[in-house]
Amino acid sequence: MRAHIPGRMPESNGVSGYSRTMPTRRRRPPRRHRSGGKRGKWFFLATLAILIFALIYIFAGDRIFTRIESLLFPAPDEIIVTFLDVGQGKSVVLRSQGNTVLIDGGEHHARSVVSRYLTGAEITRICYVVASHPHSDHIGGLVQVLRDFEIGSVIMPDISYDEHSTPAYANFLEAIYTNDVPVIFPSPGDRLLAGIIELEVLSPHPGMFSINDRSIVLRLSHGRTSFLFTGDAEFPAEQRMLAERANLSANVLHAGHHGSRTSTSEAFLTAVDPEIAVISAGANNRHGHPHRDVTDRLTAHGIKIKRTDELGTIQMITDGRAIRFAP
Repeated sequence: MRAHIPGRMPESNGVSGYSRTMPTRRRRPPRRHRSGGKRGKWFFLATLAILIFALIYIFAGDRIFTRIESLLFPAPDEIIVTFLDVGQGKSVVLRSQGNTVLIDGGEHHARSVVSRYLTGAEITRICYVVASHPHSDHIGGLVQVLRDFEIGSVIMPDISYDEHSTPAYANFLEAIYTNDVPVIFPSPGDRLLAGIIELEVLSPHPGMFSINDRSIVLRLSHGRTSFLFTGDAEFPAEQRMLAERANLSANVLHAGHHGSRTSTSEAFLTAVDPEIAVISAGANNRHGHPHRDVTDRLTAHGIKIKRTDELGTIQMITDGRAIRFAP
């Protein structure tokens, strides 16, 4: 595991009219009657609006309102795993008492979702900020986090700006430099420890060509329970992990590349053998994620599918013995 503080990167291309009528001979009603009628009318309309709003909330639920249970706090032996609904992107928060790890942060427009969650959970320091790879739908929302929170280290693949010269990556690297955050480039077999949060690095391996296949893949183990976070790793990276006999088994799989057909191969899925697969994708996204062949494959294996585009933010709690969904 190599540590590095990057140098400065290039800055990003960052009256109404009125009418009068003649009075009539009709006697006007007392003022209190007129105003009382108006008050009654507006009271009725306001009550009706509140009733309609309540019914929409009850029956439509998370599909209309993003639900983030920031006020849930872990017990001493618990880890809360939160798959944030950041639209077409990925962001996961791991929390135990006194320790936090953030994996990815969605696009730049998702920064408020991530920051609100962290602030609501009374988090001021993040042990590790993991940027699985430098695509904007994973690192865009991290720039604000690097500015607003105390960061222990950034964990990221060793990909230079020359290799991936995008405005989002330039902004991310500049935020690291400006806030003087140490950077660690991990290797398979490395472990990241933050209290009871223990993460093993399974990828990337040397020789991976595409940016997606150079995603950092992490396995969280806590007692008898485990989670696998795959970034956007595709078939070549999956095959390499299989060839290296990495411990891929997990109760929960965060499906690769938002459920794209380029990830979650049959052999990889067999090795992981999860009970639940979480897919982070935006509603009606232009990529068609998740692809049907992936969801069909998961269903054929008897794996429960949980999707952020359908459920919003998804939270699970593990005490090392069992995993349960947060209320």
